[in-house]
Amino acid sequence: MGILTKEMKDFLVGKVAWVATADKSGVPNLAPKGTLAAVDDQTLVFADLFSLKTRAAMEQNPQVAVAVADGPKGYQFKGRCELLTSGPLYEETAAEVKKALPQSAPPKYVVKIVVSEVFSLTPGPEAGKKIA
Repeated sequence: MGILTKEMKDFLVGKVAWVATADKSGVPNLAPKGTLAAVDDQTLVFADLFSLKTRAAMEQNPQVAVAVADGPKGYQFKGRCELLTSGPLYEETAAEVKKALPQSAPPKYVVKIVVSEVFSLTPGPEAGKKIA
C-alpha cells in the first residue's frame, strides 16, 4: 500500500519543492527544486540541474526531507534517496525536463526518493503532525 494519496500527488504539480539534506557531518543544505513529481504511491523524483551541495550531501547521507507549500496548505515528505544516472526512470524524467525546458542540458542525475513519512505543513491543529 502506498503512502502518497492522489490529493498529495496532485498538489505537487507546478509547485517548487524545497529539498533538505545533511552531509555526514550533519551540515544542512536546503535547495529549491522545480522538477519534483510523484512517480507512484511511494516515490518522488526530481532532476538535478544545478545541485552541487545537494548532490554531495545525498552521496554521504541518503536521508532527505522535501517541503512543498502553496498558500496555507503544505506537506513535508521524508525518505531515502537514490541517485540515478541511467535507466527508465532517468530517461523518463530527462524527457519531461527537456519538454519543459528545451534549452536545458540533460540532468546530471535524477533523484528517486522512496517516501517513508508525510507530515502536514498546513497551519492549525494538525500542523507538524504525521499524516502518513
